[in-house]
Amino acid sequence: MQFLRIFEGKRVLVTGHTGFKGAWLATWLTRLGAQVSGLALAPDTTPNMFDLLGLDGEIDHKIVDIRDRKQAADRIADVQPEMVFHLAAQPLVRRSYHEPINTFETNTMGTAYVLEALRDVEGLKGVVCITTDKVYENHEQGRAFVETDALGGKDPYSASKAAAEMVVSGYRNMFAQSSRPVPVATARGGNVIGGGDWSEDRLIPDLVRAINGGTSLTIRNPGATRPWQHVLCLCHGYLALMQHILSAPDAAISAWNFGPTAADTVPVSEMLDLFKASWKLPHMDVRPQPDLPESNLLMLDSGKAVAQLGWQPAWALEQGMMMTSAWYKAQSRGADMRALTIRQIEQYSAYMQKMATGAALSGAEKKEAEHEAG
Repeated sequence: MQFLRIFEGKRVLVTGHTGFKGAWLATWLTRLGAQVSGLALAPDTTPNMFDLLGLDGEIDHKIVDIRDRKQAADRIADVQPEMVFHLAAQPLVRRSYHEPINTFETNTMGTAYVLEALRDVEGLKGVVCITTDKVYENHEQGRAFVETDALGGKDPYSASKAAAEMVVSGYRNMFAQSSRPVPVATARGGNVIGGGDWSEDRLIPDLVRAINGGTSLTIRNPGATRPWQHVLCLCHGYLALMQHILSAPDAAISAWNFGPTAADTVPVSEMLDLFKASWKLPHMDVRPQPDLPESNLLMLDSGKAVAQLGWQPAWALEQGMMMTSAWYKAQSRGADMRALTIRQIEQYSAYMQKMATGAALSGAEKKEAEHEAG
């Protein structure tokens, strides 16, 4: 497997490990031999990925609110991490309109509290802070954003994450000038699909709820174009970035985009078609209902990560959608979701390794992946 065994036996802290992306990342890290610890709020949906995977018994888990500076500092002091992936956040745009103060406290000040506590960790080797593709000032000029574009925010969520980028920049400089310099980078990812997400107001969870409940699907903006990718593509990016931090820290301490190819930056309506095809649905009742101001076009240029990290999504959007559908179908049948999740991680890793070497997948590997995706 890639990553040169750099995580094996290492103390790795994942904030937000009870969330959708955090649970996938924590599971992958355990497969890489890391000693994973987590701090996060309790899962806010039932069901949820954290409980279905039984992560409480797999990692050093503790409920912590990063808005509580002392609580976060005490947990970090207890773990003494060597590497940190900071994912804890209020991640929902619509909720940010209703809870703007909570959003800024969590995403902006929470990031500051985590980084402040990390200043006292002697063995710390690297930090990856997760933000979002929505940190950019978006004038919808028809081009993909690069990391040097101006930051902005049309809603409290986006603004809070852009502000978090500035917090990271300030702490990055302090870390670099200290007697124990620690490399800190940010990762900006696009819209994510994958099994185990039951968040409100997200496309795939809303689709699954509509299918299971036999109800129509309300879509805010079917024409909105977004950079879609499977959650494992993003986790792959986070791990590759940490590897780069450890091997070339001076070159790594900056912002990094992790998005799909241009072909996989598609409108919501096309995502619906892909989902129907992967789920084998003959019809779906979709009702457009725009209710919040949002950008119609958002694209990421990930050329920097491709060139310098050797990263690229191992699954194209269609493959990622098939794996997502397979996950939710299996969950509805009462399957062992930890086993299936690990199997999907292993399948993604096989694709990743083949791409890294330029080799083609064997017939057996292709057949296994196609069978898994249904």
